[in-house]
Amino acid sequence: MAELVDALVSNTNAFGRAGSTPALGTKAHRNVGLFCFCLFLEMNEYFVYAIKSLEKNYIYVGMTDNPERRLEEHNSGKGRSTKPYAPFRMIYLEKIGTREEARKREKYLKSGVGKEFLKQIINS
Repeated sequence: MAELVDALVSNTNAFGRAGSTPALGTKAHRNVGLFCFCLFLEMNEYFVYAIKSLEKNYIYVGMTDNPERRLEEHNSGKGRSTKPYAPFRMIYLEKIGTREEARKREKYLKSGVGKEFLKQIINS
């Protein structure tokens, strides 16, 4: 992947030969755009978070690229699964490198062992 990034930045192809940006509308142009979009997604920071209802015994675990915005969305009732339990406070926030890693961590925290871990945080 590093070779592809270098090729895009240095305006060479994957074989190290000088070249130009692929013509608009060509398959090569679409592939470069898709690659850049995927690279952008990988460069984004992701967070796994847990929020606790202030009024009911409910913990919600999720992932986002913007924890402040996401908490505001939960508290304003925009999420169908959390709307009946609002308002919330953040009880756990972890910065994760990639979306895939964040998803794995989210699944762990939603498991029985993960929920016990979060309950320990609340009780400490």
